[in-house]
Amino acid sequence: MKFNELNLSPELLKAVERSGFEEATPIQEATIPLALEGRDVIGQAQTGTGKTAAFGLPMLEEIDASKHELQGLVIAPTRELAIQTQEELYRLGRDKRIKVQAVYGGADIGRQIRGLKDRPHIVVGTPGRMLDHINRHTLKLGTVQTLILDEADEMLNMGFLEDIEKIIAQVPEQRQTLLFSATMPAAIKNIGVKFMKNPEHVQIKAKEMTADLIDQYYVRAKDFEKFDVMTRLLDVQTPDLAIVFGRTKRRVDELSRGLELRGYKAEGIHGDLSQQKRMSVLKAFKEGRLDILVATDVAARGLDISGVTHVYNYDIPQDPESYVHRIGRTGRAGKGGMSVTFVTPNEMSYLHTIENLTKKRMTPLRPPTEKEAFKGALGAAVEQIESSLQENGLEKYAQTAEQLLEGYDPETLVALLLKTMAKDPADQVPVKITPERPLPSGKKGGYNKNGRRGGGGNRNRKDGGSYRGGKSKGGYGNKDSYNKDKKYSNDRRKNDRRDNDHKDGGKKRGFVIRSNND
Repeated sequence: MKFNELNLSPELLKAVERSGFEEATPIQEATIPLALEGRDVIGQAQTGTGKTAAFGLPMLEEIDASKHELQGLVIAPTRELAIQTQEELYRLGRDKRIKVQAVYGGADIGRQIRGLKDRPHIVVGTPGRMLDHINRHTLKLGTVQTLILDEADEMLNMGFLEDIEKIIAQVPEQRQTLLFSATMPAAIKNIGVKFMKNPEHVQIKAKEMTADLIDQYYVRAKDFEKFDVMTRLLDVQTPDLAIVFGRTKRRVDELSRGLELRGYKAEGIHGDLSQQKRMSVLKAFKEGRLDILVATDVAARGLDISGVTHVYNYDIPQDPESYVHRIGRTGRAGKGGMSVTFVTPNEMSYLHTIENLTKKRMTPLRPPTEKEAFKGALGAAVEQIESSLQENGLEKYAQTAEQLLEGYDPETLVALLLKTMAKDPADQVPVKITPERPLPSGKKGGYNKNGRRGGGGNRNRKDGGSYRGGKSKGGYGNKDSYNKDKKYSNDRRKNDRRDNDHKDGGKKRGFVIRSNND
């Protein structure tokens, strides 16, 4: 269905056309007509399926820009998603002159208060900071007509249920409520019963949310081997844009620093960084000034970055749901996508459970040798040289080049150029990453059928396969296939909250990179 068939106003259609969209995604096609009728809707869809426009366009359609009062409220789990949603709603509502304000933790609350005094039509925010403004009486919800709960399952996982209920209590009962969630655990259904009026449940079919189109591989490696194996894979596969996921903030710091030491353009993001730093890193990555983004699960939640070709799970995630969130960063809009997960021998049971839930077995990947990695690095250097030659602008260097050719043969000069540009694994800076505590194991291993962590029991299978360089086809992860009726541990919940909203940071973890000679 095309957007011009959805009975949207000319101003919104103009904004949609300016964004380059013609046909609605399945979640948009199913949700927008219901929302325009004023119905409450529960939309089940993962990140990357266009749900911001699915709830944003109906909300923007109903807003009266001549009334300088708050009419729409969007609650999101992370500051990154809040900012991203605010930006998209601003773009879509620009021709209607709709003001959108974002409020989130880790940013200057004074500036947010000034923005709220400017009487925006829509406020997008994280639960903790939104509740803070409500308690300060700088955010009053008495005129809200449309309430949006985005990625509701993630907000529940992060312990925000109580905050959400407090916020909803401030919103008028005569309102429209749209709730979006990737999964439908009991707690989400309870929100629908308690706070919504006969909601229509829209669910994208499994085939629309499948991980089958992403090439998924795993590498068995001991913890101390993973970094060298990963850099060899980077040299062989030469990803255009890659995201590396680490389990902890310390891990992200060490990985990003280690990659920089080895000549890769990489930086990391996690909750201990200032908001300004995080946004500058993301901007550099989106603009192609960085090749590799290293991130924790929570810091990367909700990011919409096009062009990511490879995802490397340096640490297998602690819960299977995170796996699909991670690999969903690649393979978007029909473009190629590949994921590689590093698994220690005693973590194989976690991998098997992920496979059972995604209903797809990962292909074992043989780590490339130093010789193969060097060959890949040379190939990348040649591509870069050929690309630079096409750009021309070399006239000013021609005279000096002729002088060099008088004293040296061309092969020697080209070899020196290649040596300068290509990283020889044998000469790389030694990097040692601090070992992380392995995931718990017991009798049965990994997670049980509901996604809760169980015991260990490794069902090892033989290594094999090849390193599989180059590009691959991609798609979306089947987040819907997980049963997420689980609770985070207290420690995990505390880390998630610190990584997100209530506290911007906490104590910084020690950063350690040692040489192998230490």
